[in-house]
Amino acid sequence: MNAASYRPRNPGHDYYGRGIYLVTLVVSGREALFGRLNSDVHHPEVLLSPVGEMVRKMWLQTPERQMAHGNHVAVHACVCMPDHFHGVIEVLEPMQWSLGDIIQAFKASCTSRWQQQSLPNSTNRPISVDWSRPEVPPWLREKALRHSNEGSLVRSLSRKQRQEYYALVQRQYRPLFDDDYDDTVCLDDRHRKAMIAYVHDNPRRAILRRLLPDVMKRCLHVQIGDRSFGAYGNLFLLRWANKVQVQCHRRHPQSGLPYEETADYARQRGQWIAAVMGGATVIVTPGISRGELMMKNECLEKGYPLIHLQKEPIHSYWKPERRRFEACAKGQLLILAPWALDAMEEVNGVPADSDYSRFHHLNKIAADICAFNGEAKIVKITGKIAQNQ
Repeated sequence: MNAASYRPRNPGHDYYGRGIYLVTLVVSGREALFGRLNSDVHHPEVLLSPVGEMVRKMWLQTPERQMAHGNHVAVHACVCMPDHFHGVIEVLEPMQWSLGDIIQAFKASCTSRWQQQSLPNSTNRPISVDWSRPEVPPWLREKALRHSNEGSLVRSLSRKQRQEYYALVQRQYRPLFDDDYDDTVCLDDRHRKAMIAYVHDNPRRAILRRLLPDVMKRCLHVQIGDRSFGAYGNLFLLRWANKVQVQCHRRHPQSGLPYEETADYARQRGQWIAAVMGGATVIVTPGISRGELMMKNECLEKGYPLIHLQKEPIHSYWKPERRRFEACAKGQLLILAPWALDAMEEVNGVPADSDYSRFHHLNKIAADICAFNGEAKIVKITGKIAQNQ
């Protein structure tokens, strides 16, 4: 497999051994080829197109196809959304192939089937173009002259070269999926069940995002003061009159007891709740220490307005887990992830990319957000910067 076509989320993970993964593939160009959503949030459904039905069947055939190569895998769930695909796959025994090879084979099979059914060519065919056209670049002429080796095939072109080639010929020559894809490694059985539930719940979540655009907004770059954030949720919470930071020590500085078990924590909690119930107040916290986490969870459970800061970046396809997703749908939550968190200075001699320094900076940022009274700006960033997110 071409290593440049895949960026694993966990570079140190053994992708040849046993494991369970949630895999996400995106249709080339984000075109809605797999079907369309209905608009019924109580009975959500993707009405599959022939292409979507073909992809679903190919996924279910993956164990049988891989068995022919000596690879033992199982598939547990899948959903074809209009412009992307989610599937949960389990590697049952250590393999000579990696997970990347398995997914690459699935993508190639889907593309081949799609092209055989509706398109005149595939990436396994020789490069073919009208050479009399003056806009044909020199590098493409050179590639096409190598008829006797692998260099003459469309699949031998780099991602950028293929895009240029598809623009010269016809758009339908492109592969079905984007080169890149995303995987999440399952941690335990509870995580496995959550992965499967997420796959099954995807149509409903998509309908909610479409029906509630103001409180389900995803922005890769929101400028708050002099700092840029990825954001998901209700941006209007930034405009609320009062913002109160929840920050707790892990241990009480005098007694050494867990802070959340002390009278000081009970007093502070009472003040936070009173501020929320008084109106126009939003809680701001990263929810790191036990006391902060308890208050964050109480906000989510009782519907108190909350701005939650997290260390994980928010990229183009990032979505929160179910509980925070439901809070966003109710308009009670904004999730913020500061960009360049690891580039901030070290704390007390601890490297900036450590959790200790990250958590210190998140609490400092929470204080800055509470003091911020300006207007947050959504910044549109394209090109190379956006690709590095």
